[in-house]
Amino acid sequence: MARTALGLPPELARRANRVLRPRDAEGIYEHPRAEFARLTNLGVLRRLVTGYYALVPQERLGDHRWKPNVEATALGVAQADYGVADVALMGVSAARHHGAIPRALAVAVVAVPKQRPHVDSDLGRIVFVKRDVSQLDLERVDTQLTSGWVTTIEQTLLDLSARPTLGDLRRLDIEEAVKSLAVRADWTLLEQLAQDQHKPAALAEAIRMAGRADA
Repeated sequence: MARTALGLPPELARRANRVLRPRDAEGIYEHPRAEFARLTNLGVLRRLVTGYYALVPQERLGDHRWKPNVEATALGVAQADYGVADVALMGVSAARHHGAIPRALAVAVVAVPKQRPHVDSDLGRIVFVKRDVSQLDLERVDTQLTSGWVTTIEQTLLDLSARPTLGDLRRLDIEEAVKSLAVRADWTLLEQLAQDQHKPAALAEAIRMAGRADA
């Protein structure tokens, strides 16, 4: 069962970011929202949050149980609105990527160029944080829905220390994540990032939570 046979044009099926909005289909369909609703009923698309849909993997077409994780959803939604270059997974989502938070979360944090409210879905909460991504230390990440950017271990460590409540995790969970990242971090780079981003307090908190008070 191919997507094109079910009415999804190749120009949508082959998009690098597998998160689609009805507006992306303007000029392809006369009534994009109605077509997206039809494709969702067929199991070709999966509704993520209002106005955003994910392409269901070829091997799971028609399976309404399939769902992406919240981190992939957050990055895909952000890219759909702002492009690849200006968004990045950060905070607890970056910590998840780096293996510092082993359990799945019901929240994802993504840096975007504009302030916007969080959104909730059955996949979890997406928290948008206004950041200039060009000023962050980043690396590439591949998700279920798209490829893009995620903050490095050092940047993530600094961000968690600067805003430990972002993502609504317990303080203990954040401290454990910081300790996990700290043993793998390049502390010279971390200190340089703190200096460049004017975050001496975050660096001091990272040192405290990591148990490096004598460093």
